[in-house]
Amino acid sequence: ECDMWWGTLGTVRPFSNFNPEQDAMEIQAALEKKDAVTLLSILTNRSNEQRQVVAKTFQDLTRKDLAAGLKKALAGDLETLLLELLTPPLQYEAQRLQQAMAGIGTDEDSLLEILCTRSGKQLKEISAAYEQVYQKELEKEVKGETSGDFAKLLVALLNVIYLICDCVLLCQSFQYLVSSMNGKKANAGPWIEILTSRDSDHLNDVLLGLELATGQMVEQLLEKSFSGDIRLGLTVLVKCIQDPYHYLAQRLTIKKTPIVQGIMVSHSEEDLLCIRAAYLKLTGTSLYTALQKQFKGDHLQALLAICRSED
Repeated sequence: ECDMWWGTLGTVRPFSNFNPEQDAMEIQAALEKKDAVTLLSILTNRSNEQRQVVAKTFQDLTRKDLAAGLKKALAGDLETLLLELLTPPLQYEAQRLQQAMAGIGTDEDSLLEILCTRSGKQLKEISAAYEQVYQKELEKEVKGETSGDFAKLLVALLNVIYLICDCVLLCQSFQYLVSSMNGKKANAGPWIEILTSRDSDHLNDVLLGLELATGQMVEQLLEKSFSGDIRLGLTVLVKCIQDPYHYLAQRLTIKKTPIVQGIMVSHSEEDLLCIRAAYLKLTGTSLYTALQKQFKGDHLQALLAICRSED
């Protein structure tokens, strides 16, 4: 499936004849005319790194801030999308986490999406970006927004340290999980500890062993043994260990603009091709076609440019 080098499975690649001065001048003219088509075609066809150079060049040439210019010239979903494309990747993930925790109630699904699909190293970098942007510690914010086992799970995900795995550890992990479900009330502790301290190959072996031993899918076991947000958290984490692209494709089928946009922007330069393949397998429809049923106008054109092509 999708096991290639990091960064080659994105749909957005660096533009080969990159000329930031020309881009900045074209953008300046497009902003004056409120010409959305030119704006979206330049910004969706440059890598994030190139967009940062364009923004800086624009600032040097015009003495104006590109993001502020976009806000003035555009509105609605397209404005949001192009501003997201201008945000550096780590900052963008920090922003998505902040939005998931802002206001009344917490968007557990969006928190889980980011924390369960990102590596420990990436989460460390995202945490640092969060602190830089919001002057607050991500871990403290997460603890403040959640409670109980669910809070423990999220904090453990933010502090993932992988153990070196061998057969002994495999057996121990397996027995530990089996015994966690033997009491009257299932204990989430072993699940949290094991799922956040082993690499996915090791965990897939453990989970497979669990399914063979119990004759049930792990999701069924979790459904039966736990309730509330810890059940949701463990279920999402298991899905992401078993097949993160299938999980992200499932998220896309929810068809909510912030979810679709969030996944497409944050995965556009890494592995959106894998998510596209999983989406086709899951729904029988390509993401490119599905977007055309859900969105319209310039906003649709920008999303199609990020998606890149039919499958």
